[in-house]
Amino acid sequence: MHLSNLGLAPGETIEVVTKTKNSAIIIVKGSRLAFDASILDKIDLTPAEENEEKIPLSELPVGRSAIVTDIFAANETKRRLMDMGITKRTRLLLRKVAPLGDPLEISLRGYELTLRKSEAQMISVVMLDEGEEK
Repeated sequence: MHLSNLGLAPGETIEVVTKTKNSAIIIVKGSRLAFDASILDKIDLTPAEENEEKIPLSELPVGRSAIVTDIFAANETKRRLMDMGITKRTRLLLRKVAPLGDPLEISLRGYELTLRKSEAQMISVVMLDEGEEK
């Protein structure tokens, strides 16, 4: 199978999720792919610059999309947020904010979810560029 059929092309940005001596899991264009060492030997990587500004989900403008980078919460709260589908590298959209700023409605993984502002402040995100939002 050609790597280009999987979305890998020269200049394409990928994220290495895990890497061992014999295999690696990467994310390309939103798809998680696993490769063994024989395929990895054929891929040349260059580290990307990390100039992405991380902000709390509570500061994301309405109508904008973002990627979750981290959850800064106590164990029970973090587990509950993760059980609701909010995990690292999850894409979400801030749909609405109530008139007084609490709660917030987000869309992720094909469903809507309502969070308190205090919960949204514990979720770190990177806002996607306008062209990346669709």
